[in-house]
Amino acid sequence: MNRNKPASELSEAVSTLKPYFRQAAFFSLFASLLVLAPSGYMLEVYDRVVNSRNHMTLAMLTLLVLGAYALMEVLDWVRSQIMHEAAMALDRRLSGRVFTAIFEANLKRLPGGTAQPMNDFRSVRDFLFAPVLLAVMEAPVSLVFLVLIFAISPVLGWFAVVSAIIQTFVGWLNERSTQPPLLGANRSAIAAQQYADGTLRNAQVIESMGMLRDIHRRWIEKQREFLGLQAKASDYAGFYQALSKFWQTTVSSALLGLGAWLMLRNELNGGAAYMIVGSILGGRVLAPLIQIISQWQTVVNVRTAYGRLDSLLSAVPVRPPGMALPAPQGQLLVESVVAAAPGTQVPILKGVHFALQPGEVLAVVGPSASGKTTLARLLVGLWPSASGKVRLDGVDVYTWSKTELGPHIGYLPQGVELFEGSVAENIARFGEVDQSKVEAAAHAVGLHDFILALPEGYDSPVGRDGAMLSGGQRQRIALARAIYGNPTFVVLDEPNSSLDEQGDAALASAITQLKSRGTTFVIMTHRTSVLAVADKMLVLAEGQTKLFGPRDEVLQALSEAAAKARQPTSSAPVSA
Repeated sequence: MNRNKPASELSEAVSTLKPYFRQAAFFSLFASLLVLAPSGYMLEVYDRVVNSRNHMTLAMLTLLVLGAYALMEVLDWVRSQIMHEAAMALDRRLSGRVFTAIFEANLKRLPGGTAQPMNDFRSVRDFLFAPVLLAVMEAPVSLVFLVLIFAISPVLGWFAVVSAIIQTFVGWLNERSTQPPLLGANRSAIAAQQYADGTLRNAQVIESMGMLRDIHRRWIEKQREFLGLQAKASDYAGFYQALSKFWQTTVSSALLGLGAWLMLRNELNGGAAYMIVGSILGGRVLAPLIQIISQWQTVVNVRTAYGRLDSLLSAVPVRPPGMALPAPQGQLLVESVVAAAPGTQVPILKGVHFALQPGEVLAVVGPSASGKTTLARLLVGLWPSASGKVRLDGVDVYTWSKTELGPHIGYLPQGVELFEGSVAENIARFGEVDQSKVEAAAHAVGLHDFILALPEGYDSPVGRDGAMLSGGQRQRIALARAIYGNPTFVVLDEPNSSLDEQGDAALASAITQLKSRGTTFVIMTHRTSVLAVADKMLVLAEGQTKLFGPRDEVLQALSEAAAKARQPTSSAPVSA
């Protein structure tokens, strides 16, 4: 390991919890030492009460040991509360960061762009107050017990040491046997969950075409793989757990028998009572190891979750705060961009270049798979370019803080997504709802009267994924969201794919209205209805710029090219 390598973000976050660990370990020391209270009580009863036959001595010793039990439980409760506070401190520090990292990983198509890291983070957080970690804190006290056993008899002490070594070896065998199937089971469980999530997202397609039986069969195969590996790991863990408990019981009895043998040889310090004490202390030496081995599956799962979470946070580092920039005016420059989907090397856009002035409207046309959606994602800074830049007012859009730039940007993706909440919240982008701005956006896209007709008006819920609305209504609400607050730069990817004639007219009206205020538009479209409000056109084919310029000139060039393509080719003369 490279000692000069800086600690990872997750490691640093855990290291800040050291004060909690130190406090918990302090209380663990005293709580574990109080475990000796029953042994002390037994010795005092044998030594003082039996010999003196004094009832008051018995009563006082009983009260004393009951107080020790109560104190032990209080210390244990305080220790648990301290570790729970440590878990909450870790949550406050990293929960938002993990959410952001998942979001960015999903945008960049990196591993970890799913809900799984949230489950991993919860596993790591909850492990801080898990019994197995508390058992680790009790392990150092076993050395105190071991010293006491040596004080009773070195023979008993060395026997306890050998027993602890054997118990540790059993734990190592448990780790070696259970780790591979547990790791495989975790991977299979994640794959099965992701497959199930994909199935739910496409439930309508599956149901309409009768695909459920075959989809279910494939999910069952993944689920059975997970269950098989988990069962294999559980079998191993159960075997070694039973072996560990068997050894603990055997050691306690063996220490008792060995103590009796030493007493018969007059080699046991303290007399017959310490024969029993030695047996009890020997069991306490092995108790933390037994606890760790019995819950080793939890340790393996948390270690795997920690590794995945650490990899995600390392792959998606915290973005450094950028310099505050003035609000953009809408001047767009695309500098010969070459771009591929994140995680791939095959370019989708190949040297696309154009420029727009504030208030201009560009219509981007081209066949399917020509790169229109990729260009839309580059324009709003979702995807990076392999070469070239997309600049808004001279600033690279991809590196511009989206928190700062976002209010000045409007974006309507090809796949419309609404979020669970009210109509007003969706239009207002789930920020503070400015009702006048919400209604202005709804008026602009012709939705105001429809929304007022809803049972709760603008407060009506849209349902999960906008399920309470039709496709056209969802698209128009998403369009209202894109133009909410009069943004400077708006990118619309197939904005009228689900609109009727009335919706088309409302879209054209909204574009004209914002254009008059200086908003720059880029519209990817297959339909010609938007062309009436466009100033310029860009024709894409196979990811390259084929035509760009004023709308009428591009339309004329396309018309001439189409006419030329329709002309019959002259036949070659036939020789005799």
